Amino acid sequence: MQFALTSEQQMIADTALRLGQDRLAPLAERLDAGEGRAEFLANLKMLAENGFMGLNVSADHGGSEAGTVAFALAIEALARSCASTAVTTSVTNMVGEVIEAVGSEDQKAAFLPKLTGGAYAAGGFCLTEAGAGSDPSSMKTRARMEGNEWVLNGAKLYITSGEYAGVFVVWAVTDPDAAPGKGISCFLVEAGTPGLIIGKAEKKMGQTGSVTNEVIFEDCRIPASALMGRENDGFRVAVGELAGGRIGIASLALGIARAAMETAKLYVKERKQFGRPIADMQGLQWMIADRETELEAARLLILQAAWLKEQGQPFAKAASMAKLYASEAAQRATYTALQLHGGAGYIRDYPLERHARDARITTIYEGTSEIQRLIIAREVMKAV
Repeated sequence: MQFALTSEQQMIADTALRLGQDRLAPLAERLDAGEGRAEFLANLKMLAENGFMGLNVSADHGGSEAGTVAFALAIEALARSCASTAVTTSVTNMVGEVIEAVGSEDQKAAFLPKLTGGAYAAGGFCLTEAGAGSDPSSMKTRARMEGNEWVLNGAKLYITSGEYAGVFVVWAVTDPDAAPGKGISCFLVEAGTPGLIIGKAEKKMGQTGSVTNEVIFEDCRIPASALMGRENDGFRVAVGELAGGRIGIASLALGIARAAMETAKLYVKERKQFGRPIADMQGLQWMIADRETELEAARLLILQAAWLKEQGQPFAKAASMAKLYASEAAQRATYTALQLHGGAGYIRDYPLERHARDARITTIYEGTSEIQRLIIAREVMKAV
């Protein structure tokens, strides 16, 4: 069994870490305060120009063809510096992967180079609705055929990058009489299309630099060619892409947790009580040892899931395990790091409270921890 990274994977991880430290980290605090939007968008374009917006997209369409392991490493590295930028990068990669997987050649040629090259600031993944979160098969958004056009009506909720996405992958019911999940199709809708309305930005607890909007469709007319894949086969596509997206969110959670623990380890070596560094105290050493062990376990689960996906093997269970464990471990790590800072951890001069807020959502989006447990149990019981 080979645990070493390839030279390309290591280079991508190192580059992401360096770009994060040089460009993302200095902006993270301002983004958290609701400032720095222009710089944020400039950083997204910079990441696109360095190949990070199409890590699993073919070179023919402007992608890096680096694979899922490289994607996981890159998202973790970026999240160490700025979770808001990392989640935008992760979702944009998801959109690119959907288009690469089921889009027509014309769709790939039209949209992927703009997504991977930075002409589009980001991509939007429009699946969740107010009454269809953990159960997306119960979505209410409809698409009906009128002449040579599809007409979309409905609303999507909590859409990452809604305000500045250049293209949206949108799921809608095309056969309302079909069984749940059987009559859903997938479409490409470009920003600026009449009838596509970007709603208010949500005021969030964390990851505030990453804008999250409601996306509304009011008699939104798109050409027949906007359908991706086969009609009524979109739910299968969504389920498969969500599994891949969970690798990204697991990696993001791990990156946030790593950043928090690195800050804490430096702090306890400098902070003195009772005449010696608090790092010498066994109780604190054990707290650090437990968290570091959990984070290493999370890393291995993530890389296993990424490797399975890259090899074309079944990976849904592994991705859910990685997402569940990494996101829950990130909660413990960020709160432990805050605790190790004592009262200082509660002050905004340190980044600990931001890391704790940024990490919290990772147990919720791309499938809650509870949904991950259902998926894991279902897959485990299949083998019995």
